Amino acid sequence: MTEGGDKARAEFLSEAQELIENLSRNLLSLEQSRSGGGRVDPEHLNEAFRSVHTLKSLSGLFGDKHMSQLSHRLEDLLDDLRLGRQNLSDAVLDLLFTSVDVYWQILTSSDAQEVRGVQEILDRLEKLAPATSNESGDLESYEIDQGLLAVLTEYEEHRLLVSVKQGLELYLVRVQFDLVTLDKALTEIKDKAKPFGEVITYLPAGEAASPEVIELDLLLASGSPLSEIEAALAGPRSSVRQIQRKKRPTRSSKALPRPLPTRTRNATATPPDVHATSMPGAVGPDGTEAPPADGTTAGGVGLLRSVSQTVRVDIHKLDELMNVVGKLAVLRGGLTELTDNARSEGHRRLASQLWQLSHKFERSLRELQSGILEVRMVPLAQVFERLTRIVRKTGRDLNKDVRLVVTGAETEIDKLIVEELSDPLMHIIRNAIDHGIEDAEERKRIGKPAVGTIALNAFQKGNHVVIEAEDDGRGLNSDSLLDRAIQLGAIAEHEAKELSRADALNLVFLPGLSTREKASAVSGRGVGMDVVKTNIAKLGGSIELESEPVIGTKITLTLPLTRAIVTALLVQVGDGMFAIPLTSISEVNALEESQIRMIDRTEVLSRRGSSLELCRLRQLFQLPSDDEPARQFVVEVMAGTRHLGLVVDALQGQQDIIIRPLGRSLHSVRGFSGASELADERIALVLDPGALIEEASAGNTRERGGRIRAAG
Repeated sequence: MTEGGDKARAEFLSEAQELIENLSRNLLSLEQSRSGGGRVDPEHLNEAFRSVHTLKSLSGLFGDKHMSQLSHRLEDLLDDLRLGRQNLSDAVLDLLFTSVDVYWQILTSSDAQEVRGVQEILDRLEKLAPATSNESGDLESYEIDQGLLAVLTEYEEHRLLVSVKQGLELYLVRVQFDLVTLDKALTEIKDKAKPFGEVITYLPAGEAASPEVIELDLLLASGSPLSEIEAALAGPRSSVRQIQRKKRPTRSSKALPRPLPTRTRNATATPPDVHATSMPGAVGPDGTEAPPADGTTAGGVGLLRSVSQTVRVDIHKLDELMNVVGKLAVLRGGLTELTDNARSEGHRRLASQLWQLSHKFERSLRELQSGILEVRMVPLAQVFERLTRIVRKTGRDLNKDVRLVVTGAETEIDKLIVEELSDPLMHIIRNAIDHGIEDAEERKRIGKPAVGTIALNAFQKGNHVVIEAEDDGRGLNSDSLLDRAIQLGAIAEHEAKELSRADALNLVFLPGLSTREKASAVSGRGVGMDVVKTNIAKLGGSIELESEPVIGTKITLTLPLTRAIVTALLVQVGDGMFAIPLTSISEVNALEESQIRMIDRTEVLSRRGSSLELCRLRQLFQLPSDDEPARQFVVEVMAGTRHLGLVVDALQGQQDIIIRPLGRSLHSVRGFSGASELADERIALVLDPGALIEEASAGNTRERGGRIRAAG
């Protein structure tokens, strides 16, 4: 495929992903409305229908056979649901959610022939016979103008029949609008009416007072009394009239005369809320075509203008821009060095001019960095919405009723971090449902609600984002974890007695450890939590675990806002240069040897009534110690609530750096998150504080008797 074709394909995949996510969102809203006993908002069905209809068009354009076939069948099903020809049962919802999963398989599969489940879902959709509709709403029992009934689309007539069957009252809201503000004013009146019921349709009411004004009649179905409707919608330019019921209905609505409609009727008619843009150009009080609301010509030139002001950008292109920014940072460093040289050689005027130029350059560079970072930031809702489907599917597979409560989904984080979060969060959620949430009978027996709850909470804390995943299940059993670790040979039986409960709980992160005797399709293979910890560490984050028996388990992830550009403290150890992200540093002090004491073979720094465990990087990296300086420094780093003092030889100042991966040969080396090119063109290894804290803790534990042996 050509480069242009590759770009077009990437655009297709991006738009298809958005449409599938929108479909999933609306299906979840439909299920929540049904399970909560509330009224099912037909707009969710309409939105789902629109998404699938657009997917069908896109997939046909790009020749994606599987997606096109699936979209065609789904469109028929959703249209049957919209028009009442099919009931929204649990089986139908399950089929729709399964279709979403198949969509994702189609998107992520590299080979169209390897997509599984497509033919199966097509066969199931084919066998799904439409339900017979028993709607018998008698529209002639209402004093509705026959001209209004004649122009209803099939969808609008169905919604009207449903409202009548539910015993709702019908109201006619007449509103007068200025043509230039029609779109905005119509949206406002519909938003005001929505809490009271459903706007079935709207159409011109007749002649208006002037050519600049248009009158519309809105047909509203509501269970609220006339007084409440009037209080909310009536005003100087609007009135509300209740459509009365006739005392003696005459004949069935099926026998209504059907004059030639002024609007096209078909099975896939567009829902009424999308007519607003075409209304102004189609209606005129004097019989002529009224000008469009936005002031464009009747020729439709204005319709060529895009409504959206956003563009899609490949994240890798932003990475390339970041690389350019990194090179500019190197040039800035050279300019600063040139300024210092000019000043030291007595060229004061030249040094002053260079300093001003360097200052302006640095300010513009920071603005550029900030702009690119802002573009990279996306809300966590992108990954949280996918987890909702995981909760639904896993709960059904395990026959457990589980609800997911999400707060802080609007919290933003780097796009690349969001993508890497999917697997760790999925493992956490599935483990919570499988191991944590009890069966309904057991929950009732111990006084818990039958429905289990998993809460996801996200918030920004300084330059980090914190994600808390908490369940109200049985909690972790530290004794079971210890027994399993002993069986695997991770620890000795006499060593297990020395472990605190917190250390015992952290055994859940050991590779290969699972308290499940038999592996299931969901978990039990001992790879889930190990994957979580490994992947979070790769992102420069940390993970903490709290658990109480019967009450539940809480896992806290702390992640940097971005991994693109970070401000780091440069430190020197021996001849090596290292960078420590400032977001992981709490404070820096000169090392006072007199304040160091030994506790259980571990160096600890006493300060302000507390103790800080020390890690000498010279010893950890096995660097020569014969040239150790007389004065050293302690850089206190943190990962979550855990702190460690890194002993370094010298401080070399702060610098914005771009972290680059180490490559395959060094990818598994613990303690480093990457490398960066500095302003003076030297290379510095970027330290991973979370991994160093783990490494130092494990090393000290081994020195105290080898409490935890190498596992896996």
